[in-house]
Order: sequence, then C-alpha cells, then structure tokens
Amino acid sequence: MPAYQPWAQGYHPHNHPAPVNGLAIASLVLGVLCCLPGVGLVLGLAGLRQIRRRGERGTGLAVGGAALSGTGLVLWAVLIATGGASALWHGFEDGARGGRTLALTEGECFDTPGGALSGDTYDVHRVSCAGAHDGEVFATVTLPGGSYPGDDAVGDTADERCWSLQDGYAMDGWAVPRDVDVYYLTPTEDGWAAGDREITCVFGNTAEGEDLTGSLRNDETVLDPDQVAYLKAAHVLNAALDTAPDAEYVEDDLPGHRAWAGRVSAALGEQARMLRAHDWPARARGPVAALAADLDKARAQWAKAARAGDADAFYEHYDTGFDLIDPSLGVPARRALGLATTVPADDDGSDASVQV
Repeated sequence: MPAYQPWAQGYHPHNHPAPVNGLAIASLVLGVLCCLPGVGLVLGLAGLRQIRRRGERGTGLAVGGAALSGTGLVLWAVLIATGGASALWHGFEDGARGGRTLALTEGECFDTPGGALSGDTYDVHRVSCAGAHDGEVFATVTLPGGSYPGDDAVGDTADERCWSLQDGYAMDGWAVPRDVDVYYLTPTEDGWAAGDREITCVFGNTAEGEDLTGSLRNDETVLDPDQVAYLKAAHVLNAALDTAPDAEYVEDDLPGHRAWAGRVSAALGEQARMLRAHDWPARARGPVAALAADLDKARAQWAKAARAGDADAFYEHYDTGFDLIDPSLGVPARRALGLATTVPADDDGSDASVQV
C-alpha cells in the first residue's frame, strides 16, 4: 500500500475542495480599494454567475465585492457631481509634491504656521491683503526641467530672479516700508521629483514673526498712466546704478568704474528722453521739466567720469554727478503726480541714492 505525506488538518490526500472563483476575489479587492468601483461591481456579478454554473466557492466574496464596489461607485458619482473629486485629487497631488501645498499666485497674501518665512514651509493659509498677514506674493518663476540642480543652485536662482522682479510689482520703491524684505519659497528635492518647478517670490517683514498690513502692490493695475510713465523712466537709472563693479574703491578697478559711469550716463540720457516724451498733466509739466534738466547736467558729469584718466579725475566728476541725482530732486515731480514723497533711507540712515 503506498505511503502518503500527512496533510494538515486531517484531510485525506484525495479530498480536493472546490476552487475559489477568481472574479469573486478580484471584485472584493477592488471593492476594498475603491479604485475602480465600476469594474469591481461587474466582476462581482460575473463571479456570482460563474459560481452557480461551475459549483465554485466564493459567493460571500463576490457579494461583498459587489456591495463595496456599488457603494464606491455611488460615492464617486456624488464627488464628481459636487466637485469633490477635483479637491480630492488635488489633495493627493499636494501630498505627492512632498507636502508642499502652496500653489500661491501673484497678488495673494497668506499666513504660515508659526508666522515664519524661514525654514521649511509645508502649508499656508490664504488671507486678505487688507489685514495683517505674513507674506504677499509678488511673482512666480517656473524653472526648467531636468534633474534637481541642488538646494544652493535653486536658492541662487530664486535670489537673483526675485530681486529683479520686485520692481515690476511694487514699481514705486519709495512706497515700500523699510521693514519689508524679499523672501522666496522654493521646491524641495522630493517636490522636484514630483514635478514641482515653481519659485514663489514673497514680500515679508524683516523682523521674523512680524506682520505686514495692506497690499504693497503698485503697478499698472493700481497706478495711473502718468505715474507708470514716471516710474518706468526712473527704473532705467536704477538698473544702471545697480551694475556698479564689485570693487568698492575706484583705485582697485578704474576700468570697471569707468564702464559703470558710462552705463549710468547712458541711462540718464534715456531717462530724460522718456520724461520729455510723455504728455504730462499741467500740474506736473514744470516739475518734470526741471528734473529732466538736472538729469542732463548729471549725464554730462557721469560721461566725463567714464573718460577719466585716473581715480582723482573720476572722483571729481562722479561726486558732482552723484549730487545731481540726489533723490530729493524728484520730490516735486512725485508730489505733482501723487506718488510717495518720503525719500527712503539706506541702512546707515542716509538718503537712498536712487530716483525711485
């Protein structure tokens, strides 16, 4: 008599129970996961027919899967009808982006957990710009695709782009309080892997935890055409002044300072041309004409500095030309145009050396 390997639970080796229906199993799995409720319902019903016809096991599985899938199908229909499916998807999408649920746009104001704009920020709460808030978005920058460039590279790009874009949102720098600084929110490496390529440029208070109140926006959407024309002309000079060489002393880089003086001279000429080309209201014509005349005098001095043969000659014309772009010279024109008239101060308390 042949020997048999013992079976667990005392089954006879020739006892073959009926198989479990595969469609019933699949229906239950889909019903529990609720990912394809329509498919789960169809598989459950089909499984029941096969079980009756083939004598297979799994009736409970098929019934349970069909019931769960039917319930899931109803829930999905309700979500789609009410827009909840879109919100649910965005929730999953935000989670895939490393928890960064920002998606802020230009002009929006927000609060952060703890009120800080430093360190990791995973969530924000949109609030009205009219009241107190932690930050105000003034620009967004989309980075190119490819592999993650690294935290330092992303930070350097954010620093450069955000500083260059702030004037487009807050055109009148004189109207921006001294306690406001530029911050930015950047994608993490995990967020980058999930498709996040956006830098969010933000105005915030220089003192951590302190609020801003009221919107800082002053651009074409807020200002009138005369104000915009004046500020665009002023920005030409500001851009040139910002290209000063790294060397602080002329003696250390005379060629670099002469090239810079040439750029400033050209900008002064362009600024004066733009001011004269605009049709100003009667109240602003005299002050703007006087400013343009001062700019002409300044341009001549900066042009001589650009041709200086040595550091002493450079300083001579530079000092005179610098005095002729003193910000206070623009106050009468600004007052006539309804722009801010308080000259902003540098960190050392002196008047800022820009016309904006």
